[in-house]
Amino acid sequence: MKKTVTVVILLVIAITFVGALYYLYQKNQENPVVYATETPSRQTIIKKTVATGSIVPREEVLIKPNISGIIDEIYIEAGQRIKAGDLIAKIRVIPNVSTLQSAKDAVTTAKINLDNEKKMFDRQKALFDKGVISLNDFDNVQVSYQRVQQTYRSAQQNFEIVRTGTTSGLGSAANTLIRSTIDGMVLDVPVKTGNQVIESNNFNDGTTIATLADVNKMIFEGKVDESEVGKIREDLPLEISIGAIENKTFNAVLDYIAPKGISENGAIQFDIEGTLNKSDTTFIRAGLSANASIILERVDNALAIKEALVQFDPKTQKPFVEVESGDQEFTRKEIELGVSDGIYVQVLNGISENDKIKIWNQIKPAQQFTAN
Repeated sequence: MKKTVTVVILLVIAITFVGALYYLYQKNQENPVVYATETPSRQTIIKKTVATGSIVPREEVLIKPNISGIIDEIYIEAGQRIKAGDLIAKIRVIPNVSTLQSAKDAVTTAKINLDNEKKMFDRQKALFDKGVISLNDFDNVQVSYQRVQQTYRSAQQNFEIVRTGTTSGLGSAANTLIRSTIDGMVLDVPVKTGNQVIESNNFNDGTTIATLADVNKMIFEGKVDESEVGKIREDLPLEISIGAIENKTFNAVLDYIAPKGISENGAIQFDIEGTLNKSDTTFIRAGLSANASIILERVDNALAIKEALVQFDPKTQKPFVEVESGDQEFTRKEIELGVSDGIYVQVLNGISENDKIKIWNQIKPAQQFTAN
C-alpha cells in the first residue's frame, strides 16, 4: 500500500514538472513585444470647462397699466417688433360704485359752494361799483370766488377720472391707452381681451400686459459647480453652443460670477452671465437652452504629445517619456508639461519635434485562432 502511494506521488510530481517545462517552452516561442512610437505634433490646445444654461435678453421690460379695468382691445402679439410709443392695448375702466358715488357727491358739494360764493361775489361787486367798499375788500372776495371755481373744476375732473380713467388736461398721466416704453420685440402677451387688470402702485406690482425686450442684446445665463468656480474669472472668452441652432457657435465674454452659491440637488452652484457678441446677426429666441465652454487657457501652435504617452516616476511623480535611441531601444527623458485639454498636452521642454516616443501602454492585438 505504501509503495502504491509513493508511486502515485512521484507520478504527479513528474507530470507537474513536465507541464512546467512545456509552459516555459511555449513562452519562449512567443514573439517579443515590439513597441510602436509616435512623434510630437503642433496643436492648438484649449483648456476649458462647460456651464449649462439658457439664452435670455439682458433686460426685459414688463408693461403694466397705471389704471385698473378690463382689457378692451389688444393691438400686438408675441414675436412682433414694435417701437417706443406704439399702442399695445386699450383698457375699459369699470369704476368702483363707492368711489364713483363719493366723487359725484364731491362735485355736488363743490357746485353748492360755487353758487353761494357767486352770489356773494355779485353782491360785493355791485357795492364796489357804487364805491361803497374798498378795492382791497373786493379783491379778497374775488380771490375766494376763484378758489371755489377751481375746487369745482377739480371735483369734476376727479369724477371723470373715476368714471372713465382719464380727463382732459392730464395728458398721459392717466390714460386708458397703454403704449410701449422701448423699441424691441414682444416676448409674451399674458392677458387676453376681457381680462381684468390691476394698476401698478406702491402696494401692488400690477398686472403685466406685455413683456418686451431688445433681442439684439442677449446674454447667456448659466451655472457652474463649486469645483470649477475657482478656475474662472470675469472677462474670460466663452463659446456658446445652442441645441436648436446646429453647427454654429457664438462668441461671448464672461462678465458676471455670483458671489454667493445656491444649493441644488446637494451641490453648490454659482450663477454666471456672459454677453453675446453684438456683431452676430443670427436671430436667437429667448429662453433657448445652451452650453457655454469657458476657455480657461489657450495656446496656439504648441509642441504637444498625447497624454497617454506621458509616464510618471513612482517616487518623484515627475513626468517623463521614453524616446527611441535605437532599434527597440529607448532612453528615458524628463519633460516639463504645459496646458492640457485632456487628450493632448503641451511640452515646454525635454523633447524635440523629431523625437520618436514609445507607446508604453499599447494594447496587444487579439490572437487569431484557426479551426482545425
